[in-house]
Amino acid sequence: METVQQLIVCGGCNAKIGPGNLGDLLADLPKETNENLLVGFDSTDDAAVIKLRDDLAIIQTLDFFPTMVTDPYLFGKIAAANALSDIYAMGGEVLSALNIVAFPEEKDLSILKEILRGGAEKVQEAGAILAGGHSIHDQSVKYGLSVTGTIDPNKIYQNNTCQLGDHLILTKPLGVSIITVGYSAEEISEEAFVKATTSMETLNKYAMDIIRKYPINSCTDVTGFGLAGHLHEMLNDRFSAEIQSKNLPYFEEAYQGAKEFILTAGGQRNRNYMEAKIDFQIDDFGIEELLFDPQTSGGLLVSVPAEEVSTLLQELQAADIPAQDFGQVIEKQDTELIVY
Repeated sequence: METVQQLIVCGGCNAKIGPGNLGDLLADLPKETNENLLVGFDSTDDAAVIKLRDDLAIIQTLDFFPTMVTDPYLFGKIAAANALSDIYAMGGEVLSALNIVAFPEEKDLSILKEILRGGAEKVQEAGAILAGGHSIHDQSVKYGLSVTGTIDPNKIYQNNTCQLGDHLILTKPLGVSIITVGYSAEEISEEAFVKATTSMETLNKYAMDIIRKYPINSCTDVTGFGLAGHLHEMLNDRFSAEIQSKNLPYFEEAYQGAKEFILTAGGQRNRNYMEAKIDFQIDDFGIEELLFDPQTSGGLLVSVPAEEVSTLLQELQAADIPAQDFGQVIEKQDTELIVY
């Protein structure tokens, strides 16, 4: 049997197509018009929502990517947690999942078994049914899930419905791609790597179990477009946002690594797309890179009314969820994001 040091570090949400290119690709596709399609790809949201009856809708999503860690069991857990997250970002409950697998024909199948074991454990932790899947041979390993969830059609969280004066909460630290790339190059410590992978394999279920108690206005999960890109979608060309960099949750070693130019390809794609939309009032390259860094299985980004933020934040932190209130939605300015 091959050892766990068999997967190549090349993927995660760092492999995602950049936001600008993706928007151009989708712009001219035929738009589906159906009264029961409550959320579709035309809204850039986290998942599709289809109404079944007045009190029930299904959420459908799919996510998979190449490996970003060498341990196949850990990769399976992270990829599954990432795919399940879109259901939670919409405010839903996970119902079932199907495996999506690409695996080299010549590679030891015991490695694939470990990937699937990790994924199955996360689906089980979510309280969902793993109902099968589909596999193909490919030159590189890829894994993820197609996930179905349920939600009340009147309680859907969308990613672009924030309101003026809302506070912005992020439930996981930034910097996981910087850490995984830096660790593979032996520039980041194992201690930091373990912290990052623990964060990535943590289900956003636990944060959402708390968040849905509150009257929040908008929610999304922070993944391949980085915090800046996903906040751009949330503002929806209607508002701007102030970001207090001192309140951002991030891994300290990722911040230090960014200052030493440990960079990711996905982070640079995100910078190219978002840089002109941001006014950095601080001179801090590390903070800049953290805002652009693609997050694999990142936290939930929540837009919450000012009067609710303190209580919500306290409850999240009391549950050992490292959430931070890092900014506020303001009237539309010449620049979309203003970083202090």
